Amino acid sequence: MIGRKKFNGVFPPVPTIFTPQGKLDKMGMATLLDHLIDSSVDGILLLGSGGEFCHMTKEQRFDVAEFCVAHINHRVPVLLGISSCGTQEVIEFGLHADRLEVDGVLVLNPYYVTLTDEYMYQHFKTVAENIATPVLLYNFPALTGQDISVDLMVRLAHDVHNIIGIKDTVDNISHIREIVNQVRPVRPDYIIFAGYDEYMMDTLILGGNGGIPATANIAPQITCGLYQAWREKDYETMFSLQRRLSAFSTIYGLDSPFFGIIKKAIRLSGVDISTEVLLPVKMPNDERVAELTSLMQRAGIL
Repeated sequence: MIGRKKFNGVFPPVPTIFTPQGKLDKMGMATLLDHLIDSSVDGILLLGSGGEFCHMTKEQRFDVAEFCVAHINHRVPVLLGISSCGTQEVIEFGLHADRLEVDGVLVLNPYYVTLTDEYMYQHFKTVAENIATPVLLYNFPALTGQDISVDLMVRLAHDVHNIIGIKDTVDNISHIREIVNQVRPVRPDYIIFAGYDEYMMDTLILGGNGGIPATANIAPQITCGLYQAWREKDYETMFSLQRRLSAFSTIYGLDSPFFGIIKKAIRLSGVDISTEVLLPVKMPNDERVAELTSLMQRAGIL
């Protein structure tokens, strides 16, 4: 039952806050982390997709992880993204996570090249067996170009004790249904987080653990409120918040990637942070900001 009690509820994938020079904005980062913890999130994901890890140097990733973990200081559980294209570099990030004593790490399948299931199996197994921190798989085929099959999840759950769960970002709730149906009989404690915001409620109903929604950075009253209503069996409130969350989730379609849009939305919601992003992405233009403002107004956030 490694760590399962730590991994329930809402774990926002926190954006990394930068200065105009592309350095970590420690004051802004601390402001956002404190705001989220004060908003009753259940945990924090650092250096996930929305954290812009893909556009950082190794040194930047180490710096962000070290500062944020120290600032959070065990107030909530921490998941740390350690993904990279090569197994050896993932292990290097994982050993750094070990030293930081985070609660879990999140690992994508290697991207760019297409791997056989056997190669993917060896990647995850080798990473998990070479670090001490519990591993959650991260399945995001729309970005990696390749799905982690449910059969592979079952095999890894059976063979590798240090792989304890998954963040499943697949735009089809039946995928999470099959993880519940096929992996949980092998590992009853297997952690299942929805990657798509609007599937968090369905994931909970199916027996999953919660969600990792970027909208929680902007409107924790909606996402954390939904999870709290679920725990209290206040289904009318839960359904009402789900409708607002589903409408607000169209935010991801305003720009690609959504890094700048999320930061701008956080600032519009009243949290004083920089909205700088790393190249090649740029901050949203006035037209996008107007669309965002209208969306937030419709969702009752502004």
